[in-house]
Amino acid sequence: MELLRQIAFHPLGPFPMIFYLGIISYAGLLATSTVMVLTRRKVVRIPFKYHHWLAYLTIAVATFHGLLGISIYV
Repeated sequence: MELLRQIAFHPLGPFPMIFYLGIISYAGLLATSTVMVLTRRKVVRIPFKYHHWLAYLTIAVATFHGLLGISIYV
């Protein structure tokens, strides 16, 4: 758990790593939903496989972000 704490608070510029992972998770969530909204409204034709890959990426980053957050308190 100490290793995860060190990773969570590793400084990247002015903020720790866990901050950037949270921002990336949120951006991934927005990108995943935007792909489906634009496709369903027929604004842009984006293949469904991109929605899947964005969802997998968002789940992976959000899980790691959550794991780092939990490791701070355990």
